[in-house]
Amino acid sequence: MSAVPGDIDTDAGPPMTVPLRHFVVALSFLVAGVAVGWAAGRRGHLAQVHLLVAGWVCLTVMGAMTQFVPVWSGVALHSRRLAALQLPLAATGFAGLACGFLLDVPVLLPVAGGVAVAGVWTFVYNVGRTLATAQRDVTTTHFAVALWWFLALTVLGLALALDHATGVLADVGLVRARLSMAHATVAVFGAVLTTVVGALAQLAPMFTQTDATRLDTVLKRFEAVGYHVGVAALATGRLVGAPALARVGGVLVAAGLGAVAAVLAGRLYRARVEWNPMLRRYAVVAVAVLCWAPLAALAWLRDPLAYATLFGHPATGALLLVGVVGFVVAGTLYHVVPFIVWVHRYSDRLGFESVPTIEDLYDGRVAAADGIAMALAGGLAVAHEAGVAPPAAAVGAGVLAFVGAVLLAANLTGVVVVHGPRSLPELAGGRVGADSSDR
Repeated sequence: MSAVPGDIDTDAGPPMTVPLRHFVVALSFLVAGVAVGWAAGRRGHLAQVHLLVAGWVCLTVMGAMTQFVPVWSGVALHSRRLAALQLPLAATGFAGLACGFLLDVPVLLPVAGGVAVAGVWTFVYNVGRTLATAQRDVTTTHFAVALWWFLALTVLGLALALDHATGVLADVGLVRARLSMAHATVAVFGAVLTTVVGALAQLAPMFTQTDATRLDTVLKRFEAVGYHVGVAALATGRLVGAPALARVGGVLVAAGLGAVAAVLAGRLYRARVEWNPMLRRYAVVAVAVLCWAPLAALAWLRDPLAYATLFGHPATGALLLVGVVGFVVAGTLYHVVPFIVWVHRYSDRLGFESVPTIEDLYDGRVAAADGIAMALAGGLAVAHEAGVAPPAAAVGAGVLAFVGAVLLAANLTGVVVVHGPRSLPELAGGRVGADSSDR
């Protein structure tokens, strides 16, 4: 049986429907984003980016952080009502941004951007107030830093949306290309990967059942300072056009993520538990980062301000976005969604009757298939970017990514449909429960 760890308080989080709604909506953004990239090609690039990074990844982060900040820390969520409000605002705003880019309607962008900002800031305020009363550790510190990056991300994004509609940046002396580079840097390396690193600090030891080594401790201490400084320096250097500052930041970012990957790889190697879809995806993440980091550092040393080196070496953008961000989000979802459903459906029956394990709630064969499809899609994308594969490889990557996204979404949605039927009316209706502690 995959037991619930004894040192976390599942009653401190929001009702099950709050994070599950985030995850179900986020999975729909994943399928839509892959489909748009496949069907629209370069014309749909900005729409696809916002569907995947903002819609899928950020909504998943918002749902997971809203659930697990109070669960990890044992501190009650500041407001359940705000937790329920953040999703429709953010999702509507992200969808509006994607439509504005896809349909080429610039006037829609600042309106949708404003709605998205309202949703993200609601999330930041609610989780920030919760974190303020929590005990500090590696995870909560990373989450707190990530919240500041979410604020910076939305400010930069709204400025870009206004510029698309009115050309305001030129009037105030800002360069759109620089602001766009800083916006992407803050989104991926600040908001998303800072959250990922913080979550891995808890999830890796918990689900590998391993203890930290002396080397692990040294690497984690370096990352705890170097990575945050690196993201700030890389983003600021790109914003103001300072290559020396951006170079220092880029090297620190690559080294910080490399340190995290080395710790993760060591824990996976020493794992004392049976491997599951989440751990297999984390293994892909560790390998991908260890391959990406040295190439990224070299590329940023040469030219950290070029758009081609936005995510490191020009040939490794897909390696970072698919092999790292995509796989860690998918792997975490394969634990979080079944975990939440299991706790609310089966935990009170444990010891009184036979109950399934967390891993029994989803189809392992489908999980393996979507993982393989995504891995092949990422491999083809990297080969295409590196110029060692024909243009048809990009089409193949899109098809495989779509298949993997559909399988992932169907498998996890099936967990809710099959094992959480009592939650479906609330999931559709948006109820957050009638608990008197709702604020």
